[in-house]
Parts: sequence; C-alpha cells; structure tokens
Amino acid sequence: MLDANGKLVTPGLIDLHAHVYPYGSAIGIPADELIPFQATTTLVSGGDAGANNFAAFRRHIVAQTRSRLFAFVHIANIGLTPFPVAELYNIDFAQVEAAAKAVAENADIALGVKVRMSENVIAKHGTEPLKRAIKACEMAGGGSRIMCHIGGVETPKLMSDILDLLRPGDVLTHAYSGAPNIAGAFTNIVQDGKLLPAAFEAKKRGVVFDVGHGGGSFDYTVADVAIQAGAGPDTISSDIHVFSGNTPGMPYLTWVMSKFLNMGFSLEQVVAMSTAAPAKVINRGAKLGTLQPGAPADASLLELVEGPVEFVDTRNNKRQGKVHLRPVSAVLAGVPFGRPYQSPFAVR
Repeated sequence: MLDANGKLVTPGLIDLHAHVYPYGSAIGIPADELIPFQATTTLVSGGDAGANNFAAFRRHIVAQTRSRLFAFVHIANIGLTPFPVAELYNIDFAQVEAAAKAVAENADIALGVKVRMSENVIAKHGTEPLKRAIKACEMAGGGSRIMCHIGGVETPKLMSDILDLLRPGDVLTHAYSGAPNIAGAFTNIVQDGKLLPAAFEAKKRGVVFDVGHGGGSFDYTVADVAIQAGAGPDTISSDIHVFSGNTPGMPYLTWVMSKFLNMGFSLEQVVAMSTAAPAKVINRGAKLGTLQPGAPADASLLELVEGPVEFVDTRNNKRQGKVHLRPVSAVLAGVPFGRPYQSPFAVR
C-alpha cells in the first residue's frame, strides 16, 4: 500500500513537451529519472527524433521505459542530434515524405510533427519549415498535429504569419517566450506591450497554447499580457532537458505548475492543464489524465507546501509566491515507482 495520507492524489501528470530520448538526441533525459522531480506518468518527446532515428527511439527507449511515452516526429530527419548546431539552417533536412511516413507508421505513439521556428534554428527560411511540417501532417493523416516552437523568430511579421498558418488543434509551444531574435528584437506573441491580433485569432480558432517553459522560453511579462488579453495557457509543460534542468528557472513540471498556481490560477485549473488537457491533445482523453473507473490507474502524488517561495522566469524576472507543489511519487498502471515493490515485478 502506498501511503497518500495528507497528499494530493491527481490523475497521472502528463508532460506535453519534454526531451526524453537519452543517448539518441543531444539533450534527452531518461523519462524514469524525472519521476522524483516531477511525478509524471506520461511524457511527450518534443521532436527529439526525426525520421532517420525514430525507429531507434521506439525500439530502444520507448520499449524499455516504464513511463508512458509519446512523440512528435521532427520535420528535420536528423531530429535534435546535432544540438546545439541548428538542425534547419540547411532546409534539405526537412524531408516531408520521410516525416509523414514516420508519423503514419508509428501512429500508436507519434502524434504529429515538431518544427522549431526560431531564427537561430531556421535562419532565413521564413515559413517554409512550418509549411513542410503541415504538409507532412496532412500526408500522414489520422489527425496529426503540429507542435510549433517559437521564441525569437526572424521578424515581427513572421510571427503573425506563423500564427496564421497554425490549424485548430495544432500546438504553439513556448507560447510565452520572451527570447529575442539574433538582432536582439522581441518578435514573439506580445509586441510593444500588446498581444498580436494573430495570436488572439489563433487562440480563438483552437490552436493549443502550451507553456513549454524550458531554459529560455518563459517570460512572466509576456504571459501577463497574453493572459489578460484572453490568450491564457491550455496546457502546462516543462520542456525539460539536460540543459534546461540545470537553469535557475527549474522547469520541472510541478515547479512550472507552481508558477501558474501563484499567477492566479486555481489548483484545479493547474492540475487540469497538466492532466486532462494534454490527454486530449494526445487523443487519450478517455483513458489518461483521469481517475475515472476503467482508466489504467495512473496517479501522481503531490504535496501542497505552504510558505514563502521565490520563482524566476527565463529572463530573470522574479516573482514571490505563497505555495508550491512538491512531487512525492507516481503510480503507473497501478504499479508505484519505488516502494512498495510488487512481486513478481512487472509493469504491463
């Protein structure tokens, strides 16, 4: 029996944007090693693998990881293996047919296509990488979604063009990034202190606004304006990887949830944005992110810790808080991580 006395028991937390392809991408962390830090039961690889190395991710990582793993296939066939070297300065890496094939052939775990649209990733290629990613999703079929990374895009206009291309159900990750472009200009969804009309329109037509905090992609001042203007988050995710995990912003999922808990969102809202909402995005709303009868018994145990706490975003803006969530443990398909161990030890 797992002692949950005095703890919060929530549906298994789902991290919609993580990097969990260790050994095969440059920045991945083993998903099971994240349990003590964020009590997640399900994680989505945010484009760690492209068409050329997705099979290895499936066979050698997904197959022997206890945490439930899903993925967006990177439009670049090399995925994030060259990091920190940009994967799309050479647009030839964006192989539409190969990405579509990878998504379609792995439809049980592949949700769609990831594309990073920052200037320091795509140089002067404009909307072409995103257009190729959308085409790959359309070729793959099955309701494949885009996960589009923003932050420091080349020009203010390009940001609006990106937003205009996103379809209902596509995911805008790093939605509240304040990262500048190469010239130091702020070209994200909030410009000159105002939310871009294209961002509001994207939100209205059903584009999913995902936090994707990471090591450089969450700015309180952007989030404040966007939320006030009606473009609040739909999903909370970490963008945890080997570099972001060592940054002052500490983007472990429960810590990112805590930031929003202290920004005026209720505990129920914050939990829903980390369970039921991402479960819907990954088309598993009936079974994951829920504690309803018939679901596979995924649960996260958290502690609500009261007392003064200080948070910092990725642009060194500090905020004081009164409460935070501490990860305690997680249960996957009825089997706890750690003690008590079951015998024989089997997961599923």
